[in-house]
Amino acid sequence: MGGCYTIAPPGPATALDRHGVGRAKSAAVDLAFAPAHMIAAAVRRREVSPVDVVAAALARIERLDPALGAFVALRPEAALAEARALAERIARGDDPGPLAGVPFGVKDLEDLAGMPTTHGSVPFRGHVAARDSTQVARLRRAGAIPLGKTNTPEFGYTALTRNRLFGVTRNPWNLARTPGGSSGGSAAAVAAGLVPLSTASDGGGSIRIPASYVGAFGLKPTFGRVPRGPFGFLDWIDTTAYGPLTRCVADAALFLDVVAGPDAHDPGALPHPGGSWSEGLDEPPRGLRVAYSPTLGYARVAADVARVVDTAVTALGRVLGCEIAPHGGRFTDVGSAWGVLNAFELRTRLDPLVEPHRKDWGHGFLATLEFGARVGQRELAAAQQVRLALVAEVAELFARWDFLVTPTLPTVAFAAEGPLPAGVDGRPFESPMHVVAFTYPFNMTAHPACTVRAGFATDGMPVGLQLVAARGREDLLLRAARAWELAQPAAEWPEEPRHGA
Repeated sequence: MGGCYTIAPPGPATALDRHGVGRAKSAAVDLAFAPAHMIAAAVRRREVSPVDVVAAALARIERLDPALGAFVALRPEAALAEARALAERIARGDDPGPLAGVPFGVKDLEDLAGMPTTHGSVPFRGHVAARDSTQVARLRRAGAIPLGKTNTPEFGYTALTRNRLFGVTRNPWNLARTPGGSSGGSAAAVAAGLVPLSTASDGGGSIRIPASYVGAFGLKPTFGRVPRGPFGFLDWIDTTAYGPLTRCVADAALFLDVVAGPDAHDPGALPHPGGSWSEGLDEPPRGLRVAYSPTLGYARVAADVARVVDTAVTALGRVLGCEIAPHGGRFTDVGSAWGVLNAFELRTRLDPLVEPHRKDWGHGFLATLEFGARVGQRELAAAQQVRLALVAEVAELFARWDFLVTPTLPTVAFAAEGPLPAGVDGRPFESPMHVVAFTYPFNMTAHPACTVRAGFATDGMPVGLQLVAARGREDLLLRAARAWELAQPAAEWPEEPRHGA
C-alpha cells in the first residue's frame, strides 16, 4: 500500500472516495490509489507533503514493478529533489499549480529532459532527450513531478507491450496477460497504483486499447487538441493524438486543462476552445442523441465481451436519460489504408537507419519497415480515398447523432507475450487489423474518443466501452463518461498484481 494520510474532503456535496467518484465520505486516502486531483488538493492545503507523495510512489514502484515491467527508467533522486523544491515553494506561499506534487509517468515515445527516449528500439537505446515534450513541460509547470519513462512496443507499433530492449509489460489484473499497447507501460502503472496518471499517445488506439484492457479511463482527444512538439521528424499522416491515461474522468479533465492549447512548435495544434473541461464535469449532458454500433458492420466480437458491452449500453441509456438507438449500417473499413499510410511514413522517418541496424530491429517491426518501402504513389492515393470515404460516413453520422457507442475492443487482454488474437470464439478475423477494429477508424477521422470500464468478462478481465463524439467535443465525452462513472459502484483496482492463467 502507498501509505494513508488524512485528507479532508472538499465538502459534503462533493466528497470523493479514493477513486474520485463521489461516494465515500471517509477522509483517509491511500496515496497509491488516490486520484491526482485529490492528491494535488491535499498538497496545496499542506495536508500532505509532495515529498511523501513522491516517496510513496517510488517505494510502490520498487516493490511491484519488477513483476509488471511498467517503467523502463526512473529518476528517483531528481523527482525527490523536485518534490522538496515544491514543498519549499508551498511554505513560502507560492502557488504550486493545479497538479501540485502529483507523480506521473512519461511514455517512452515522448521526451523527458535528461532521460532516454528509446522508442522501445535497440538503435535508439543511447538517445537522451535534451528537453521535455510540450505535454510533459506543461504538466511539470502545473506542479506534477515525472518519475520516469514507461514501456512501449517498438515505436508504438503493436497492440501489446514488449520489445527487445526492456522485455514484456504485464497486466496487474493478471500477470499472464498483456496491458495492451502501445501505451501499455503507462496503463499498467496507472492500474497498479504506481502513479495516478501517465502520458500516452494514440495513433491507432494506443490510449484506448491499454486503458480498456486494464479497466482505466483513456481519452484520445481531437487531433491537435494536445500539442505534440517539439519534433525531430514532422509527421504528416496526422493520425496520432496525445492524451491522458488515468483512473478517473476528473483527472483526465484536469490533465486536458493543463496541457491543451496552441504551441509554436506544432503547426497542427488547435487553439484553446476557452473555459475548463473540469468545470461543469458533474453536470450530465441531457437531450443527447446516441447511436450504438456493436460491430461497425465488419468486426467480430467475443460473445463474452458483447454480453458485457450490451448490458453497459442499456445502463448508459438510463444514466444519460436517453434512448440509445441501434446503428445497423456498415462503415468503410480503413484498416488496410491505415497500415499503408503509417508504414510509409514510418519507413520515411527511419529509412537512413534501416540497413545499418537491420539486425537490431524486432522481426515484426522490420517487416513493417520493409512493407513501407514498397508503398508507392498509387497505394498512397488509394489509401487516402478509402480514408475520405470513412470521413464522409462519420460526418453524416454526427449530423444526426451526438455520440456513437461501440465496444472498445473485440477481446479482453490476451497473453502478455502474444501473439495477437487471430479471431474470437473459433471464428477468424477478416483482417489482422480487426483485433483493434473499433479504435483505428477514429484516428483516421480525427474524432475524439474515450474508453470507460463497461464491466468484467467471466475470466475477471476488464471490458471497455468506447464513446465517440464530433470533433472538438471532448466536453461532451468527459461529462458523459463522468456520469457513467458516478453511477457505478466504487471502482475496484488490483491492490497487488494478480497471478493467473
